[in-house]
Amino acid sequence: MLILACGPLGNPGDTSDRVKHALETAPYIAAEDSRKLSRLTSDLGIRYAGKVISYFEGNESERIEQLTEILTSGSDLLVITDAGAPGISDPGYRLIRVAIDHGIPIQVLPGPSAVTTALLLSGLATDRFCFEGFSPRTSGTRKSWYEKLITEERTIIFFEAPHRLQESLEDALAVLGGDRKAAICREMTKTYEETVRGTLAELLAWSTDREILGELTIVLEGFDAGTLTYSAADLVELVLAREGAGESRKDAIASLAKELNLPKRVVFDAMVGSKASGR
Repeated sequence: MLILACGPLGNPGDTSDRVKHALETAPYIAAEDSRKLSRLTSDLGIRYAGKVISYFEGNESERIEQLTEILTSGSDLLVITDAGAPGISDPGYRLIRVAIDHGIPIQVLPGPSAVTTALLLSGLATDRFCFEGFSPRTSGTRKSWYEKLITEERTIIFFEAPHRLQESLEDALAVLGGDRKAAICREMTKTYEETVRGTLAELLAWSTDREILGELTIVLEGFDAGTLTYSAADLVELVLAREGAGESRKDAIASLAKELNLPKRVVFDAMVGSKASGR
């Protein structure tokens, strides 16, 4: 059986009894960081007897064959990452597919989630939300990424590296506007847990000239079609973003008009105007 164990985000007290028992009894443990695994079990006052195998993003592909052999031999394999659920922006997905392809049972031991914890802390709408993983590392790619989220009506959740936070907020503000509400959730469940709420402009000001440390989860307010309007320049940018993602201009105009509940002619005229101005 493949056992996916959800570990604590920071506070070891959030570890479930099922996860504790599985750690104590699993014959094999694929751990993202063996040192953190040892620290966790020490904090919990338990011991693991299983063989620990290093399994992280950098060696995930090369470890698959070894882990597959363990599973197909009839042994249980427990997967645990540094925090939260395996496979969610962490190693695990490829191994899940292997287990399914070989007809091997999968058991998930539920537990803490940075995504839903941040969503609740943010104070933003919880009825519909999406998770976007980590934001892109480079500014140009990140701006294009934000552009694709301009009309996303669900609350948006993603992870960000602390050393890129200010640049990411600058890109978000440039694309989404300074009035979009958001929250920065830092070091959740840990000693120095902090949640900062405000507009993108306010959060950018907060992040300036400040050393940002720890794990960050960002929550963004979704697009409100009832309160936001678009200039011709906005429509051109949105069409170009769709073209950059592979849509033809005709399809991009049609799909954007439908999504924004606008006549196609309005979007088409905006594109014609931009061409006439040499854009």
